[in-house]
Amino acid sequence: MSIVIKASFTTAIRVCCVSLIASSLLGVGFAREREPRVEVTCPSLPIPVTVEKRKVLVYELDITNFDVVPLTLKRFEVFGNDEGTAALITLEDDKLSAAMIRVGAAMMPTSSAGEAKDTRVIEPGARNVVFVWIEPPSNRPTPASLNHQMVFSAAAADGSSTDATLQNFQVPVSQDLVPSLSPPFNGSIWLAGNGPVNDSDHRRTIMAIDGQTYSPERFAIDWVKIGPNGDTHHDEIKKNENWWGWGEPVLAVADGEITEVVDGIADNTPRVLPPVTLDNIAGNHIILRIAANRFVTFAHLQNGSIKVRLHDHVHRGDALALLGNSGNATGAHLHLQVTDRNSVLQSQGVPYVFSSFTYLGPGSDYPEKQVSVQWVNSIPSGNTVVEFNPLKD
Repeated sequence: MSIVIKASFTTAIRVCCVSLIASSLLGVGFAREREPRVEVTCPSLPIPVTVEKRKVLVYELDITNFDVVPLTLKRFEVFGNDEGTAALITLEDDKLSAAMIRVGAAMMPTSSAGEAKDTRVIEPGARNVVFVWIEPPSNRPTPASLNHQMVFSAAAADGSSTDATLQNFQVPVSQDLVPSLSPPFNGSIWLAGNGPVNDSDHRRTIMAIDGQTYSPERFAIDWVKIGPNGDTHHDEIKKNENWWGWGEPVLAVADGEITEVVDGIADNTPRVLPPVTLDNIAGNHIILRIAANRFVTFAHLQNGSIKVRLHDHVHRGDALALLGNSGNATGAHLHLQVTDRNSVLQSQGVPYVFSSFTYLGPGSDYPEKQVSVQWVNSIPSGNTVVEFNPLKD
């Protein structure tokens, strides 16, 4: 799914720091350096998860400028709660710009002169988002909290600028369990399209619905089957039956209860996208509740193929439906995501892992430079190729 609306974040789980300093005087005879006039919020706390073989922390920070002049985020540092250690990540210049977007603007906004605008610049009253992806050192425990330091530069009318630092912005690290899923298919080789990386379309998708914003696709994957020819299809690409994954049985990835079923949406002609709305964006789909606040969405299923009904209880490996090409899709694939609420869109994406799979390498190298590495309790990253083992009889 790729409908993208970039707007402010407001959720029940958030960490908020508001620096609205009307005066540098905090009391008689006492003053401190003026802080940047910004609000910083964290819409969804990071949960440690293994992507490939690396432990990562994935989250966003929303920064709103309450000043009357543009602010430029010059330096962004994150430290663990263990004082005295080096920064877990330091972003400046192009690396920082690549990790940010300007809310309400295109991914690469341009000025009136046609030049690309710097995403680090936050206009007065505007909000930018920093997409954070941290890989803590393997020889250190995962920190219980993260401390952020941000250096902002405020522009003056005479062309000069003044730096101000936001110190000690704390974000707790969630201790929520990461569910371990079984494969959604009975074996075969699959491309983990738009899998978890910091700049994928899924990662950067923000939904603004009913006055709130959500990132349900934070860890989503578009699963596309790879056939014996090393491609996703054979012969004429505009026939669904020529896609290797078309009609593939989609399996329950865990025990749970069916909490949403939508069927009856026609499958698309490959490479032809129909008008997409909030009601049909996921196409024919199923939501499976696997824990108190963990829901798995299986989207873009084949029309008329769904085998389960609302409130059915299923087990790992049970057949749910057939892989299709409905909704916001231009080719046969399964969009799979795990969220914290029973909603395809109005929820926050949360991490998960697969119990085991064989990593075959990046999709750009397959099959010419194929590798074969067995991974357990991990999630494949963006656009890699993996093989799932067939189910045992």
